[in-house]
Amino acid sequence: MRKPTETTGPSQRQQRVAELVRHAIAEVLSRGDLQDPVLSQHVITVPEVRMSPDLKLATAYVMPLGGRDETGVLEALDRNRKALRQEVARRVNLKYAPDLRFRRDETFDEAARIDALLRSDKVQRDLAPDTDSEE
Repeated sequence: MRKPTETTGPSQRQQRVAELVRHAIAEVLSRGDLQDPVLSQHVITVPEVRMSPDLKLATAYVMPLGGRDETGVLEALDRNRKALRQEVARRVNLKYAPDLRFRRDETFDEAARIDALLRSDKVQRDLAPDTDSEE
């Protein structure tokens, strides 16, 4: 059996369990099963969940729709972590219910940053056809 190194990504089992946990969290949030005023006022997307190698810790990357009140939403999710963990355990058949951590999803910001870079004058100038060489 090979040892995991820093260069190897998550195992297929980690990815499969992460996706199950992601679906369970998204279902709980979309159905409004948690009685929290902050969470009931926001539509929250859960684009990714990452599992630890022992499957005992799940880090959920979340973003409220439109990016409004991110801090409040993360605090509300942390307050309701125990109830969410119970709901995940009920929906996902695992030996241990994973502890849940919530982090802000930064992929949208990163995509916007890359898009802005690609649209910058410097990059556009480099991509423009060279008029000197066409003679």
